[in-house]
Amino acid sequence: MSGLADTPVGRVLAELFGADHGIARKGSVVSGVARFDGRAVTVVGTLERATIGADVALDLARPVLDAMRDEPGRPILVIVDNAGHRLSRWDELMANNGCIAHLTRCFDAARRRGHRVIGVVHDLAVSGGFMATGLSTDLCYALPGAEVRVMAPAAMARVTKIPVERLAELAAVNPVLGPGVENFIRVGGLEGVWDGDLKARFRDALEQPLPQDDPRRALGAERGGRRLAQDVAARVRAGSTK
Repeated sequence: MSGLADTPVGRVLAELFGADHGIARKGSVVSGVARFDGRAVTVVGTLERATIGADVALDLARPVLDAMRDEPGRPILVIVDNAGHRLSRWDELMANNGCIAHLTRCFDAARRRGHRVIGVVHDLAVSGGFMATGLSTDLCYALPGAEVRVMAPAAMARVTKIPVERLAELAAVNPVLGPGVENFIRVGGLEGVWDGDLKARFRDALEQPLPQDDPRRALGAERGGRRLAQDVAARVRAGSTK
């Protein structure tokens, strides 16, 4: 546990599982098996706004595979704290896109096999790093002060050639375009914010029934953030051409 206890993520883990939780740090990756209310929980994630490269993606995937092998149905807690995927020549040569896809498939396989997979955004979640981790869980929450975005507004303005001021106006009526926790709650990407007693919040999440289908489209429709996604997906599945 060297180098973990005094970090913000380490303090969150201690609050959830106690000081002797047994979760270890390897570079920017944290992983291990902790005990919560007498049951084993696999914990995996990153800290300090890590970028997800090929090595990090594979280090994150390994504990998920181990959980499926060692104890079918064991809950998995994903600590999401990243600045997106790593942009380097080495990672491109190592097929970082395939490694990140492998990580996402591991989370999907665990969910399909009855593992409750819960994500919590600790500090920052960006673009592909959030999609591969937070959006690959059954339920994803944010801690107070966390930041979530697909792209920074200034970068979005450069790519789309739309002024930042106009993007802010569009985001006010269409949260799909806007960064921030509140917008991601409205579109269904986040369940909500964990504040107060973290153990109580985690316990509540564990007690929720496993969904039969991904609930994000329905949540986005209910919250007014994605008004068409659920209906369009239903018509596509039904084979409708109208």
